[in-house]
Amino acid sequence: MEHSYFDEYSSMDSFIHRLEPRIKAIAFFALIIFIVLAPQGSFFILGAYTAVVVFCIFLSRIPLAVFLRRSFTALPFIAAMSLFILFARPGRPLWAHSFGPLHLSISYEGLTGFFNILLKAYLCILCALLLAFSTNFIHLLKALEKLKVPSIFIMVVSFMYRYLFILQDELEHMKQAKESRTVGGSRWFHARALANMLGVLFVRTYERAEEVYLAMCARGFDGTVKTIYDFKIKPKDVYFLLAVISFLFLARVGA
Repeated sequence: MEHSYFDEYSSMDSFIHRLEPRIKAIAFFALIIFIVLAPQGSFFILGAYTAVVVFCIFLSRIPLAVFLRRSFTALPFIAAMSLFILFARPGRPLWAHSFGPLHLSISYEGLTGFFNILLKAYLCILCALLLAFSTNFIHLLKALEKLKVPSIFIMVVSFMYRYLFILQDELEHMKQAKESRTVGGSRWFHARALANMLGVLFVRTYERAEEVYLAMCARGFDGTVKTIYDFKIKPKDVYFLLAVISFLFLARVGA
């Protein structure tokens, strides 16, 4: 069964790919922090941050369609969360309508807050995708370990990414087995079968996790990430980090 891995483009050769993983992680995390802390309504600052993200995507040589396809899957969830700001924030009214006892109104402040949250969340997703696409997953974990990220977090992310695809295969096999044994039936029958499948999948997940953990402990697993990659910070890495942080500060102060 084919899977779409996050680091399938990490073997490409570009300026972003050649950056040291620790420097890359610090730069993109700093960009995410600046994006989140940008004042509401400061679309000039967000525009400058958008230019940085787009420029880094251009330097990575990863097709833009890949980012759009992966990032658009999260837009409905972001928009759903932002709708509360759109209708709940008071201010200068732009639109109002009553649906029986329900009264809805959209203010200028609410509309600004809606687009502000939507743009911030989307830019953060693009930063995270760019970091994941341009860095080998094991190297990224090792970089986070060297940056003193809690080991329990690294271990959870590592196991989740490694065995998520195995669980997906398991679910697909169970789905095929169910479809080959059931013909017709009501929606309630299929819903009940799906609920039973999820329960069985949870049990199998727990059992597989125990087996994998015991097998790794038997082979000397101590919770650390081991790679043969040589982590060396070069002058170009430092220049890139300084350039990104300097531009972020200048965009924030100059607005």
